[in-house]
Amino acid sequence: MNLGAPEIILILVALVLLFGAKKLPDLARGVGRSLRIFKAETSKLNDDDDEKPTVVQAQAEPQPQAQPAPPQQIPAAAPSAEEQARQLEEQAARLRATAQADKRP
Repeated sequence: MNLGAPEIILILVALVLLFGAKKLPDLARGVGRSLRIFKAETSKLNDDDDEKPTVVQAQAEPQPQAQPAPPQQIPAAAPSAEEQARQLEEQAARLRATAQADKRP
């Protein structure tokens, strides 16, 4: 998709008409901040991906034999997303009721 000078000028005129000349600098500033935040977050994801292989390599090294650990209890199955949502809704309802009771004299 190649944008020439006429298309860019047309887009700029449309932006000025839509947002007004006074709001364009604020709009551009907000877009710039959003892009900076987005780039920072994606670079953190890339850094995390780079660190994972080193952790895996460290685990792959032979470790000295130690005494076997005592058997651990297997945790119960995690609740489903629907169950978690229901529990959160119940908590929110209790908090609202408590807040309403606190507001009443």
